[in-house]
Amino acid sequence: MKTITATILASAALVSLIAAAPAGAQTADKRIALSNNYAGNSWRQAMLESWQKVAGQAVKDGVVAAADAYTTAENQATEQAAQIQNLVLQGYNAIVVNAASPTALNGAVKEACDAGVTVVSFDGVVTEPCAWRVAVDFHKIGETQVDYLAGRLKDGGNLLEVRGLPGTSVDEEIHQGIVDGVKKHPQFKIVSSVQGDWNQTVAQKAVAGVLPSLPPIVGVVTQGGDGFGTAEAFKAAGRPTPLIILGNRQDELKWWQEQRDANGYETTSFSIAPGVSTLAFWIAQQILDGKQVPKDLQVPFLRIDPPQLDEALKTTPAGGVANVEYSQADAAKVIAAGGK
Repeated sequence: MKTITATILASAALVSLIAAAPAGAQTADKRIALSNNYAGNSWRQAMLESWQKVAGQAVKDGVVAAADAYTTAENQATEQAAQIQNLVLQGYNAIVVNAASPTALNGAVKEACDAGVTVVSFDGVVTEPCAWRVAVDFHKIGETQVDYLAGRLKDGGNLLEVRGLPGTSVDEEIHQGIVDGVKKHPQFKIVSSVQGDWNQTVAQKAVAGVLPSLPPIVGVVTQGGDGFGTAEAFKAAGRPTPLIILGNRQDELKWWQEQRDANGYETTSFSIAPGVSTLAFWIAQQILDGKQVPKDLQVPFLRIDPPQLDEALKTTPAGGVANVEYSQADAAKVIAAGGK
């Protein structure tokens, strides 16, 4: 009887030790790479910093063997496809992708999957069925902008649209959301659309180029990283500042705070958090660890309204973006929720 009792106690102790073992111990020898197509704005820089911080710590903690980040020199799908193929040849077990195109990388992604490599796309996602996708509802971001304007500007009016990086899924989905929002609120009309590349300097130049030919503008719908440049273009042209939707960049939020304090200016700001890269990292790690993960995972976008402005500025570094970073436990919760 004593022998049986001792065996039971020993087994219980072993179970306790296993339960207490660090999550992801089965991935300690796995290597994960980040394939990024573009780093030319504050959001992408913050995204890469979040990856380095969180994924780098996971390497130090022995959760994975490597978590290297690679960014292409040009925002070209052909270049990124070659990069993905090279990462497969280098022996990475998983590749996390912020894609230059939703479709142009599908061939390289399928080759990676066929080679046994896990592919998780985020932000700029791919449509190849073998890959996983982690994103916010970008269509809703676009549509919500027009909903907000409709609540503030009852009589409607002319809108200027500042678009993002050409060819990306993010740009297309936000744009379509804006188009559908205008259909829902026909008192608004988009009188011009320019390409801002999610970059303040590019946006300022593009907006300045079309302003002389535009009628009075009541609102500007954007994609993030372009609001401050747009405001500066209106200022330089001597035109009244319209209601500009912002995208959580520190320079935009600081400008909003200054305008609010000077004349009561009010708007809203939202974007996907750059730290979504860390969620994609943990999703890849969980897949490598044998977890069953839905192919499509969705996270809420980060919105800043007037009551949150001052606090958001306190926690957003100069030149940075309001951010949320994710833990392994956060990823497990997203997976358990089925991606909703």
